[in-house]
Amino acid sequence: MSAPRRAVAAIVILAFLTALFGCNEAPGPSPNYREYAYVTNGADNSVTVIDLRALSVLRTVQVGKSPTGITANPAKNEIYVANTESNNISVIDAEANEVVATIGVQRAPYSVELSTDGKRAYVANSGSDNLSVIDLDRRRVIHTIATGGGSNLARRSPDGKLVVVALGNDDAIAVIDAATLTLRKKVRVCARPVDVAIVPDSSKAFVACSESRQVGVVDLKNGDNLLAQLDVGQTPIHIAVKPDGGEVFVCNYDSSSVSEVITVSNEVNNSFLIGDRPAQALVSPDNAVLYVSNFGSDSVAVYSIEDGRRRGSVNVGSHPEALAFSPNQFLLLVVNTRSGDLSVLSLIDSKGRPLFPNPPALETMIPLGREPRAIAVKAFVSQR
Repeated sequence: MSAPRRAVAAIVILAFLTALFGCNEAPGPSPNYREYAYVTNGADNSVTVIDLRALSVLRTVQVGKSPTGITANPAKNEIYVANTESNNISVIDAEANEVVATIGVQRAPYSVELSTDGKRAYVANSGSDNLSVIDLDRRRVIHTIATGGGSNLARRSPDGKLVVVALGNDDAIAVIDAATLTLRKKVRVCARPVDVAIVPDSSKAFVACSESRQVGVVDLKNGDNLLAQLDVGQTPIHIAVKPDGGEVFVCNYDSSSVSEVITVSNEVNNSFLIGDRPAQALVSPDNAVLYVSNFGSDSVAVYSIEDGRRRGSVNVGSHPEALAFSPNQFLLLVVNTRSGDLSVLSLIDSKGRPLFPNPPALETMIPLGREPRAIAVKAFVSQR
């Protein structure tokens, strides 16, 4: 095991023991503690399960046809996979890492969003222009809500009261009341919405519109009205929110740039070059660092939010896209769609100190299946 990996493992164990026992004299790590990453492989109809403590593949789980979105339940040890071409959701038991249920929805689901208590799933069905609501305890659809054309993505507000659906064919979003499961309002935003980000206080939604070089801003507290259409770069496809809610960052795929938007004033504060075809972004928990996967240059760029400077980049696999932190946030996980592997980047050095402002260090590469698409991370103490 390399020095950075030993440091990561030691810090993981210490953090876990401190949280579990409240002191530094714990008898030892629980043998039942688990840290897994789950990656959908779109061309293999499978999910790769990675043990993040050993940094190796634990298992490959067969799911439905053309799996895309994936999410982990925070309240129970289950993982949910949207199978786009088989029109269903696979439920993976994280304890056994096997499929324990398959739930039929409508046509062409791409993602799964969960309620705050983990009891419901919201699935936007792009081929049938509606939203399926699933009772996860009973594992069945309890309601289907007509939303609009090209319902390709659903986002739940942090307070759990709303679900916002991007309507790619209607240049709009649908705002759903999560309590009554009814359509509250349909709001025109800009051309071809593809991503939605809701700020932590649930007051606004920011909508990336790939065909209009704009981000629409919608007031979710006072009438679901369009507040602004902000000009950004060409083909905005993804929005990352700072944990403190002060800014959102927009990946402009065909401009090779990121736009920083101030959420209070609804203004573009800055746009900066970041790398070839930025696909996704992720902000560090301390609000200081923006990590961006550059699909066209096979790299991850590092940007300092506090001083507005690009701090460099690190080479990863071919066509990186999805990003996630490990549970302890000392590793950055990068899904490489063309090379079919996962780049594991260490954010700390061999002594456990942050590498920033230097770029992360490539720790290892882990093989996945063909055309990996999305990633979810789950940490838990096994009850078995």
